[in-house]
Amino acid sequence: MSERTQSKSPLPGTPLHVTMSDMGVNERVGEYRRRMRERGFRPMQVWVPDVRSASFAGEAHRQAALIAGAASATEDQAFIEAVSVEWEDE
Repeated sequence: MSERTQSKSPLPGTPLHVTMSDMGVNERVGEYRRRMRERGFRPMQVWVPDVRSASFAGEAHRQAALIAGAASATEDQAFIEAVSVEWEDE
């Protein structure tokens, strides 16, 4: 191979292979959504608290301390345990 026709690979001796789709991102996403709808699914977006954030940890700690310090904490815990079902390992 001449220097002019030699491919520029990130690693010497490794062939460079690029795959490109004729579809743009929007078309691929649309196609995926169409297939999923055909299978009986529907799209859904859910926003949940970020449990990794410091503010979440602080608020969870604050609420747990309030519950633990409540006058009815013992009765409340007894109720929770009475209505709870133990999970069986599968």
